[in-house]
Amino acid sequence: MSDVVDARGLSCPLPVLKAKEAIEKGEEKIEVLVDNNTALENITRMAENKGFTVESQQNADGDWQIFISR
Repeated sequence: MSDVVDARGLSCPLPVLKAKEAIEKGEEKIEVLVDNNTALENITRMAENKGFTVESQQNADGDWQIFISR
């Protein structure tokens, strides 16, 4: 089961806080949607610092999908 966090339209640190909250719930896989590079970089750094694997891809709308997994 994966959790989807839609953080589009939010300014940092809110996307990072929402992603961190999902991680702390114990989800094995989390997908985070963001619409700016700052959020992408900050969420990636936070998750990697906690020992997670992070992959990201930009979709056709220019938004980013960040996949966080244990």
